[in-house]
Amino acid sequence: QVQLVESGGGLVQAGGSLRLSCVASGRTFSSNVMGWFRQAPGKEREFVAANSRSGSTTVYADSVKGRFTMSRDNAKNTVYLQMNSLKPEDTAAYYCNAVKSLVELTPLYDYWGQGTQVTVSS
Repeated sequence: QVQLVESGGGLVQAGGSLRLSCVASGRTFSSNVMGWFRQAPGKEREFVAANSRSGSTTVYADSVKGRFTMSRDNAKNTVYLQMNSLKPEDTAAYYCNAVKSLVELTPLYDYWGQGTQVTVSS
């Protein structure tokens, strides 16, 4: 069974930065496209970014393009999300998951980790 453990969230002022991490285990990490998703209170979970198996290609949601950078370290089974120029509307719980493909940006697994909360104050 896959295990996903997110960390790095916190409270930050608008314009600030945070770096999230997600450690995956239980499956062959390097064979999966990996992604970040987020869910704000009262809203559905939404796609944020996805990174190819090699890490050479990344796709971003329009709302974070130019501000967020996703990367991965296959040797550590870890993906990262560097978030800069944060806005109050970025406030959400952030989750990682494998993604079906860089074209079909939907979660591969039904299982989710506990997520990490990001709160951006204005």
